[in-house]
Amino acid sequence: MVEFNNSEITVDKLIQKIREESARRKPILTGSLDELNVVSVNQTLAVNHIESLLHNAELKSQVRTEFPKKLNRFPFSLSKPLQNIALKLYSFLFKEQRAINFSLIQALREALSLNRQLIEQVTVLQGQVRQMNEFLNTDLTNKSYIMNELAQQKRLITLFLEEAQQRFPEPFSPEQLQALVNEYPHQLDAFYVAFEDQFRGSREEVRDKLKVYLPLIENAKIGTPESPILDVGCGRGEWLELLRESGYSGRGIDINRVMLEQCNTIGLEVIEADAIAYLQHLPDSSLGAVTGFHIIEHLPFTVLMKLFDETMRVLQPGGLIIFETPNPRNLLVGSGDFYRDPTHVNPIHPDTIAYIALLKGFINAESYFFTEQDNESQLLASSNVKFDNLESYLSISRDFALIGYKP
Repeated sequence: MVEFNNSEITVDKLIQKIREESARRKPILTGSLDELNVVSVNQTLAVNHIESLLHNAELKSQVRTEFPKKLNRFPFSLSKPLQNIALKLYSFLFKEQRAINFSLIQALREALSLNRQLIEQVTVLQGQVRQMNEFLNTDLTNKSYIMNELAQQKRLITLFLEEAQQRFPEPFSPEQLQALVNEYPHQLDAFYVAFEDQFRGSREEVRDKLKVYLPLIENAKIGTPESPILDVGCGRGEWLELLRESGYSGRGIDINRVMLEQCNTIGLEVIEADAIAYLQHLPDSSLGAVTGFHIIEHLPFTVLMKLFDETMRVLQPGGLIIFETPNPRNLLVGSGDFYRDPTHVNPIHPDTIAYIALLKGFINAESYFFTEQDNESQLLASSNVKFDNLESYLSISRDFALIGYKP
């Protein structure tokens, strides 16, 4: 260790000391990650120590402004003028040496700066390596899980096919295998039917709520064979059943096969189809109304916009749209009940859906809440409701409906 108060230190000794100190240190990039962390800390301390040595050397290399106190003692004591002359002579004789010393010190400082940067980069790399190892370990775990799942499914399919081959003389055709594959997306159909039975209400309850829309059909003079009503996401068919009992012509589409089977059981006209794909195959101006009850909250935003585009195209002039959905302005619905259904995508604000309808070209498009009057459900325009206190958010209807017309 070089002591800071040693007045006899020279740059050559300092450089030699730095070389010895550096040679004594272990390389940074050796050992495990934990060991590297310790080495990085030690290396930082070493750099700090070397920097202090350089600082001391820099002080010793500066031009002397005072005569050494040790030489003020007898027999070396000189008068003040002679001391000044000696200092000037000393400064002149070692002028070039000081310049060389300062250059070496500056070079060493730059080397230390690079060393610090390398230590910082090594520290960052250590963190990245650690994160990569953690990611790889997690990824390998996920891959193992996925491979096990695929292997289990493969075994089940193999057993199924072997059993089928034993029971039938001929193997499955490609069409039969494709039919089996097509059943996969419908494995939760029965669950969703039971879910709706539990949380939406009975058929009778839903039918009673939907009666509020019948006057709209009558006033629009639609629902004839020439202007039929299409119900997208028809579900259990309560609305189609109500239309049929009221003498209107309507059909429904859905992708839930269990619900479609229930509709077929009571003689309703239903088709298994995706809403957008089905609308795209219909001629222009071929429908009197497009309705959808608790369907739009299941759609991604881009699909919702496409639904409005296709609906506008297939509706006849004066045609009607009715889309009912949960009301997020109801505090209980917006804060929690909406998310009970795992197939919901996003709640839709009444103002937002009305604006989209107007933007897409519908007229008289407005959102309506429901209110009870004389024991009958009535439609209440959302523009007439003021949400000026907490009670307003609690008492407003749990559902609302968008109603609009094609010009």
